[in-house]
Amino acid sequence: MTYDIPAEMVETARWQAGAISRRQLLDAGLNAKVIAKRLARGRWQQLHRGVYAVFSGPPTRDTWLWAAVLRAGDGAVLSHKTAAELHGLIDNPAESIYVTVPSARRVRNSGIVIRISGRVQEATQPGREPPRTTLEETVLDLAQLARTLDDACGWITRACGKRLTTEQKLRTALAMRKKMRWRTELDDVLAAAGDGIHSVLEYRYLRDVERAHGLPRSRHQVRVVIDGRVVYRDAYYDKYKLAVELDGRNAHQDDDRWRDNHRDILAGTQGVQTCRYTWRDVYSHPCETAALQAQILRRRGWPGTPKPCSADCPVGRGWPERDVARTSA
Repeated sequence: MTYDIPAEMVETARWQAGAISRRQLLDAGLNAKVIAKRLARGRWQQLHRGVYAVFSGPPTRDTWLWAAVLRAGDGAVLSHKTAAELHGLIDNPAESIYVTVPSARRVRNSGIVIRISGRVQEATQPGREPPRTTLEETVLDLAQLARTLDDACGWITRACGKRLTTEQKLRTALAMRKKMRWRTELDDVLAAAGDGIHSVLEYRYLRDVERAHGLPRSRHQVRVVIDGRVVYRDAYYDKYKLAVELDGRNAHQDDDRWRDNHRDILAGTQGVQTCRYTWRDVYSHPCETAALQAQILRRRGWPGTPKPCSADCPVGRGWPERDVARTSA
């Protein structure tokens, strides 16, 4: 792409995906009259107040990202869902572009989502353009603004599940923050993520079904080979050859259902029993699911006894198996 700008600005324009600020153009020797003429003739286009695309034709995503940073000014960095997009944490770009600026500055009427922070510089990932917050800072920013603890948990488990970061790196970033919502709860989520938890549903199973009712501790994302193919079990009780698969999808495609069932049958030929629980089993009926899981574990050799999680918890009351099965259905 060629840019209708002074030669000394060409490299900057390429670096910034064709986005240039008014200040940069004036510093390069252009005057306001020339800028206005090129905009009027359609050779350039205005993206934000004082920020232009110095070419005609549709701006690319990179051009819009650079334009947002230039509009926000000195010290601005892409953050939150926009930084998550750049880090590969989310697959689809958010409709709005998120930028964080130093707390001493204010940006008004920008057309972008502005956040303010007193620690922008230390939160910025070095050597990356356009400037953005680090992956760890991005995860914690999103967790901080999450509507629920489950949503906050989801950002952490997703980042670790995609192998974009580690428990320790997130802990280091968390320790640098003076304020953080759900700090105690997120500390537990981080420990679970470090042990292989890759989703909110898996964490809920660990916390509300397994741990809350004194069931034996499973391992997570366990690599096994079935019929020559490598698969990963959401939870696996090695000693009892019992696998747990947690399905958070609202619906199963026929091909997916067939593959899951076929895999369970093949595992059964190796002596492995597979239990499949849905979001409803874990969220709406954790106690009944724990009672059912305890019965299955007992039949496979577990010598322990589950414990109730509260005064009205059915676990430990000696529920008949048919009642547990009916409630969990």
